[in-house]
Parts: sequence; C-alpha cells; structure tokens
Amino acid sequence: MVRVRFAPSPTGNLHIGGGRTALFNWLFSQSQNGKFILRIEDTDKERSKKEFVDEILYSLKWLGFNWDELYYQSERFERYRMHADKLLKAGLAYIEKSPEGKEAIIYKVPEKKIKVNDLIRGEIEFDSTLIKDQVLIKSDGTPTYNFACVVDDAEMNITHIIRGDDHISNTPKQIMLYEALGFALPDFAHLPLIMGVDGGRLSKRTGATAISDYRKMGYLSEALLNYLLLLSWAPGDNRELVSIQEAVRLFDIKNVNKTSATFDLKKLDWINNQYLKDADPEKLADELVPLLEDKHYINKDHFDRGYLLLLVKLFQARLPRLNDFVDWADFFFLDEPVMDPAAQEKYLTQDLSKELNLFAQRLDNLQCFDIVNIEASFRELVAELGIEAKKLIHPVRVALTGKTIGPGLFEVIYYLGKERSKRRLLKWAK
Repeated sequence: MVRVRFAPSPTGNLHIGGGRTALFNWLFSQSQNGKFILRIEDTDKERSKKEFVDEILYSLKWLGFNWDELYYQSERFERYRMHADKLLKAGLAYIEKSPEGKEAIIYKVPEKKIKVNDLIRGEIEFDSTLIKDQVLIKSDGTPTYNFACVVDDAEMNITHIIRGDDHISNTPKQIMLYEALGFALPDFAHLPLIMGVDGGRLSKRTGATAISDYRKMGYLSEALLNYLLLLSWAPGDNRELVSIQEAVRLFDIKNVNKTSATFDLKKLDWINNQYLKDADPEKLADELVPLLEDKHYINKDHFDRGYLLLLVKLFQARLPRLNDFVDWADFFFLDEPVMDPAAQEKYLTQDLSKELNLFAQRLDNLQCFDIVNIEASFRELVAELGIEAKKLIHPVRVALTGKTIGPGLFEVIYYLGKERSKRRLLKWAK
C-alpha cells in the first residue's frame, strides 16, 4: 500500500510551500488509495511551539486534508538512540566528545556513487566524497534531521517521499543511512521551488504567507487548493479550474513539472473570484458576520440576516476576496458613506443641485420601489433634462456610496432603500 507523509516543523506557521507539499502528498495518497501520514518534526525543543502545532493542524483541516496517522518526533527519541547504537556496534559510526565531555554519535560516510531515480526529475547522481561525516545524535541527545527522517520513514513504512527540491541535497545522506540500517528505500519525488513574480525566492512580499492568513484575507479553501494544484501540475486541456475530487482522479506524480512555479496573487484572486461566484451565500454570510461585527457594522445577535444575504448575492460575483465585501459594501451599513476625496472632487464639486433634487423627488414618488421602476424613473429624468445618463450616474453613485465603482446603480438604490437614498442625494443637492 502507498504510504506518504507530510512532516512539518512547528517552528513557524504552515506557509504556501508547505501547503503545496501537503497537497501533493495527500493527492498522491488519495489517487492510489493509500495512506496520508502526518508527522510533526518537533525535535528542536527551543524553537518548537504548541501554537505552531495548533496552527499547522488547523490549516491542514481547513484545506481538507484528513490524515490517517499522526506522530510526534519528540515522543520517539528512544527509537533514534536505539538505531544510532546499532550503527555504533556495527562499526559504521563513532563517538565524538565535546570539550564539555558530552558525546555525539557520528556516521562515517563511505566513498561511493549514489544514484536516485527521482519520479519527477529522473536520475540524479551524487558523489559521497563531497559529503562530510554525518551527525546522528547531537551532544545534547537530540537526533539530527536526516537521521530522524530515515528512522521514522522506515518504521512508518513510508513508500514515497514527496517534498520540495530544497531537500535534494539531503537525499544522498538519507540513502546512505537507509542502506547502513538495512532499510528498504522509498521512492523519491522532489517538487520544484515556488518563486515570486519577481523571479526570486518566494518572500512575504510575493506570497510566502501562512495558510491561515489566506483564510483571514478572504480566500476560500477550495480556491486556494485549486491554485496550489496549478503550481507545478495541470489537469489538461488548458483548464485552470479543477475540483479536488477531479484532481484525485487525474493526478499522476510523474506529470508534475520540473521547472519552478511562479506564485501570482493576481491569478489567485481570479481563481478565488470564480469560486466565490458559485459559493453558497449562506456560508459566505457565516464567514462575514464576525468581520462585520468587528467593524461595528452589525451586532451578531441582532441583525437582519436576510438583508445580509441579499447584499452577499449582490457582491459575490465581483469579489476577488471575501473580505473585500467589508470595504466594498460599507455604505450599506453606515449612516453616511465614507467619501473618497478624489471621487468627491471629480463628481460632486459641480452644481448638480437641480438634478439631484429632481431625482430624489422621483424616487420619493415611486409607488412601486423596485429596480425596474428606479431605472425607468432615472432614464425618464435624464431624457427630460436632455443630458447624457453618465453625467448623472457617476455623481449619484458617489453621493450614495462614496465610491466610483460598485454594483449596478439601480441595485444600489434599491438595497439602500428609498429613505436613505433620498437623504444622501439631498445632502449634495445644495
């Protein structure tokens, strides 16, 4: 049975690179009816924090990765010591004492050529003469990364190791330890690096943000998964939208690209927008309630949920990120809109008192206040005034919303309601 593992270190949050590695491991295990193992590599006692463990587990669950088994390296120190002693007794390792008298166990690297048939990159050859002797157990009693990985992967029956290509240099060191301990070798697959749009390594400025932060910014987990899939893999037929269920059916690790992937926030925004368009408004409303309450736009215990759902439906096809709703729709929740100074300067400094007064009157006189009649009354007014519609549309929008862009003007008026729309128009009809 195929068994893969994702092995994050809880010295920080789960970032985009780790998220993609977890995804490709999970995807491969699902496509092969295998097992997805989660191993927390917390041997660094000083830097490993519980809050990072919690964040990693939370992020993986949010992405939809259900692991079959969970291990903590900090609970396995006896296993590492046992295997290190085995190498000592076999004469394959030696003890090195520190000036303080503490002992470290060192593996003596033999001279040999090491070949790896990487499932993504093909054959890679290493020369062990370029590798120095490897520490197995440090003088403080903790295992080194490479040694603990080998022991764990072997004892957990990991069949495929899928990880970033920054680990390629670790591969020959680990293979030597597999062979020295008499363990069967797993298959290796090294994913290409994720680069920023500037061509450099991914940084916070170009997208190296925690997975949990992407949720806070208003990205849907399905959209983020879809985008991570495209970083080194494609479903075919030039498609960019693919569900995780379809990806499981189509995925083949050998089809992963060898070249570096570019992380582009604009592309992620586009994909997120596609998913927002089709999302359940009820679920989006649930996500928005705490954000709106945080801004004091609503009280979560006393608000009109039906009205919020109508606004969600009005905006969701336009939003690149769900959180943008809070800023884009603020004028629906505030007594007065927050005015964009540039918009005010451009559209509300000319004398439009006559036009705004007349439109406010038309709205007041509407017996049936709906979108169709609101638009009809507006079109009749501009025709009677002999002006182009755009001469009045933009000033009216700014007066009502404080912004130059947004949903259709007549929908805005309808959802603002007759009284609020009249009041805001008359404020500028002086």
